[in-house]
Amino acid sequence: MKRFLKIAGKIVGALVAIVLVFVVYIEVSYKRTFQAPPTGITASRDTAVIARGRYIVKGPAHCWTCHASKEAIARQGNDPGSAPMSGGVEFKTPVATFYTPNLTPDPETGIGRLSDEQVARAIRYGVNHSDHALAPFMMFQSMNDEDLTAVVSYLRSTPPVKNEVPERDLNLLGKMISRFLLEPDLKPDVKPAVAHDSSAVYGEYLVQAMANCRACHTKRDETGAFVGEPFAGGSPMETETGTFITPNLTPHATTGRIYTWTPEQFVQRFKLGKGPEGSHMPWEAYSNMSEQDLKAIYAFLRTLKPVDNKVASTFVPKRME
Repeated sequence: MKRFLKIAGKIVGALVAIVLVFVVYIEVSYKRTFQAPPTGITASRDTAVIARGRYIVKGPAHCWTCHASKEAIARQGNDPGSAPMSGGVEFKTPVATFYTPNLTPDPETGIGRLSDEQVARAIRYGVNHSDHALAPFMMFQSMNDEDLTAVVSYLRSTPPVKNEVPERDLNLLGKMISRFLLEPDLKPDVKPAVAHDSSAVYGEYLVQAMANCRACHTKRDETGAFVGEPFAGGSPMETETGTFITPNLTPHATTGRIYTWTPEQFVQRFKLGKGPEGSHMPWEAYSNMSEQDLKAIYAFLRTLKPVDNKVASTFVPKRME
């Protein structure tokens, strides 16, 4: 018996040692660096370029919905998109707590301390100024040079706001994902400039490069990788009151949420600018989009492969304990 206990003790001790070594290895190696290629983007002072950037940020890219605090948004009244994007908004996930960065040109706490290239690189490649991969929340990799220049130019033109933002707080699982799985796309399919019209071609560009529809309406795993049929919905998003489930946007005759909608109904729904309390859908931002752009998005969604994926309910209330 004593011999057995001695052997068992050695085995347990060895396992504990292995686990400790692994944990230490993760702690010292999870902050991998990536060398993203240059974008060649420089900010412009041209008023038309800045206006285009303002439209993208306030509308299809909906940057302010995550980078401005609720209090700042509320103070803007009928123009919430003008709230200062000073960051610090907290997002809790099973693997980490994230804080959105300060996008104002403050020289100490915002993008004022970064070059145009560093800002553009973060947007296009998801690599920050320290060469670390950013969490893949937004999909701007396909944004063309013209629009990326416009976005950087607009951000440079906004008033600086001093707001020191905490670093992201990863748990052990988050650090493991960062060490072994999280890798930015350093060879994105950057789109060429496309005519701004109501065509499906332009709609695809808006959806893929700005509006981020795929990121929410396609199932993803813990690393952010897509694992479901594109735009078929079914992705859960938890809130304090319950769980929202994204609807199927494909033109399936029985399970597609917008299959029976006309272009006019689609535009009208977005222009309403309101949704259920707590919804992650940035209705207010999308209501700033032009009718032409919304029709282009509708036209693109109609070209998708129909996927039979029934989303029985788009909201499941949280059970009271």
